[in-house]
Amino acid sequence: MAIPTHAPGHAAPATAEPAPVVLVTGASRGLGLEFVRQYAADGWSVIACCRHPASASELAALAERHGSIRIEALDITNHEQVDALAAKLAGTAIDLLLNNAGIMGALPFAENLQRQHLGSLDYKLWEQVFRTNTLGTVKMTEAFLELVAASRQKKIISLSSTTGSISESQRPAFAYTSSKTALNKAMTLIAEQLRPRRVIVTLVCPGYVQTRMNVGGATLEAGESVRALRTLVAGLTLEDSGRFLRYDGKTIGW
Repeated sequence: MAIPTHAPGHAAPATAEPAPVVLVTGASRGLGLEFVRQYAADGWSVIACCRHPASASELAALAERHGSIRIEALDITNHEQVDALAAKLAGTAIDLLLNNAGIMGALPFAENLQRQHLGSLDYKLWEQVFRTNTLGTVKMTEAFLELVAASRQKKIISLSSTTGSISESQRPAFAYTSSKTALNKAMTLIAEQLRPRRVIVTLVCPGYVQTRMNVGGATLEAGESVRALRTLVAGLTLEDSGRFLRYDGKTIGW
């Protein structure tokens, strides 16, 4: 990994080049909202995507303070909507596609978890989680590939989880963990296919962060995780394509 020329949170030296562009999915709350906040503060142009912009009050407030934030309605499980947004943004070089959107399920945390154990498996919930965490993320990557390839940085970063690691975790949340395992495999295949085009495709784990998805036991604050991830992402090179990295830069076993 290369060392970034400036630390996240500090503006880059003035140049004639346009501001880099990041597209963030799941931008209305949690890590997604924090990514939007930090990238906008650092001078990036931010395309913030979420399912229901009308109810995303914190995101709207950020956009009012930063003219560089553009909010777009997007449900990554709606492939027609994904294609339509990619067409709408045609001609926009996206330096960083940040596949942040992900779900544990549509129910409260404890109930989601209860329905992901052997003996009480909810297969409709499992399909729903796969549609978002795996298929939706792959669809985003496919739809926005050419816009990323046209950029200077050429990075596609997908948020995964150590729970998707077969060697490092046996957490019995069938739907969530298997969706991340499948995502890991899909993105490593994509990484190899895009390597000749010098597009960097990397999986990252943000750690156990205090968000609505993680209830109880999470000790890492969103701001801390995102700052570490931004430093990590800024230093990625083509050699890191296809890797699975923790927010602190450590490699996670498959």
